[in-house]
Amino acid sequence: MKHENIVLSIVVLGTIMASIDSTIVLLAFPAMTQALNSNIATMIWVILIYVLVTAVASMQLGRVGDIYGRSRMFNLGFGLFTLASFFCGLAPNDVLLIASRGLQAFGGALMSSNSGAIIADTFERHRMGKAYGYTSLGWNVGATLGIVLGGVITTFLGYRYIFFINVPIGIVALYLGLKYIKDVNVVKERLDLRGMLVLGAGLTLLSLGGVYFASVGLDISDAVLVAAGVLVILLFLALERRTAMPVINHTLLKNRVFRNSILASLTQGLGYMGAVFLVIMYLQGVVGLDPLYASLLLIPGYVISSLLSPLMGRYSDKYGARLIATTGLVFLIIALLVYLTLGVGSSVYVVIIGSIFAGFGGAMFWPANNSAVMASSDQRSYGSSSGLLRLSSGIGLLGSFVIVIAVAAAAIPRALAFQIFVSSSHISTALADAFVAGMHVSIIALIVILVISAFLSLTRGKEDRRAATHDKAGT
Repeated sequence: MKHENIVLSIVVLGTIMASIDSTIVLLAFPAMTQALNSNIATMIWVILIYVLVTAVASMQLGRVGDIYGRSRMFNLGFGLFTLASFFCGLAPNDVLLIASRGLQAFGGALMSSNSGAIIADTFERHRMGKAYGYTSLGWNVGATLGIVLGGVITTFLGYRYIFFINVPIGIVALYLGLKYIKDVNVVKERLDLRGMLVLGAGLTLLSLGGVYFASVGLDISDAVLVAAGVLVILLFLALERRTAMPVINHTLLKNRVFRNSILASLTQGLGYMGAVFLVIMYLQGVVGLDPLYASLLLIPGYVISSLLSPLMGRYSDKYGARLIATTGLVFLIIALLVYLTLGVGSSVYVVIIGSIFAGFGGAMFWPANNSAVMASSDQRSYGSSSGLLRLSSGIGLLGSFVIVIAVAAAAIPRALAFQIFVSSSHISTALADAFVAGMHVSIIALIVILVISAFLSLTRGKEDRRAATHDKAGT
């Protein structure tokens, strides 16, 4: 194999592992809660801590990769992810499981925030879309495997093996990463530790405020956390103006293609991932399906996205990202319009049709948009750019979770909303009618967000993929 294909395979393997863990935990949630004698309010943090740590850490860890070596940080992430997976499997109680998931998320953030930069280092600008198409394929394959393996492994082996399965794969991947992925153009700069700590503190406060709002509703604690987060972010912006080597390269944000692509990623995550949560809650709470069957109905979309992502990545190399990514967002809007027709007595085939449109949309948007971000970046800032991309999608995912739980809690009791989300809990007809009405209002709001995302994507301009190419790793 060519060196670049080996590097791409290792990155895709890391993507698959991280993606599997994004879905496999949901299906094992009831078994974990029962085995550890815990409760939903505590165990929900097994899910939330992963999203929270990934969202907060990605930006800073990409910058660390620029300065200390992207391959070093990527391989360190593989090692931590593998070790933490082993600790998750051994965890004797819910507190240690949550802590191990936090460490696992930190390892995943090291991988994801530097993987995009490694691809950009390895592939020439006019071939990046193809590479990101394969990483998108890896994400969809992992999500599908997580759904299937989560049900099968938990049923026949026990929930601990959903974590242990990562260990042998991680060891092999770490060996290959150390052997084949080498650093290219390490930046000779200082690390802005002060800026990183202030930004991390601000994002953590904002994220915790959102999570607590979703968990317990609006109260003084939420308001204090959010207000403190905003103030810390403002402090970060003020400090960065006086820093010679800031955490975020402000010159990149002057590039319209880069800026609009990042904002499109943020609004796409905010506008679509919430719909996925809502549909899963609908299938479990209103239709009465268990988590495995509910998730299986979304697999057609994952399969379509897996098959088409590499092709759409190549098209974005040839024609640019703007029209392809924007068309993908239009398909996602159509998917939400399909979900908007769901009612108490609707056929589950409506969900399958919506997932098919979503599959086309995801295959067109993600490879094209990701490659546009990296193709518009300065090579010295590839890690920062990749981290910022992960940060935007992570904030979108976290924000979408807050929106969904808040909407569900406005229609049905908040505790029941969590119960539906993490397990099978069929609700009464009266509550089902209220939930569906709230779901429709939420989907309309999500459609508006996706329309904004499509506008940002359409007005980004066209990136220059003919720009001077760079030396590739291993050459």
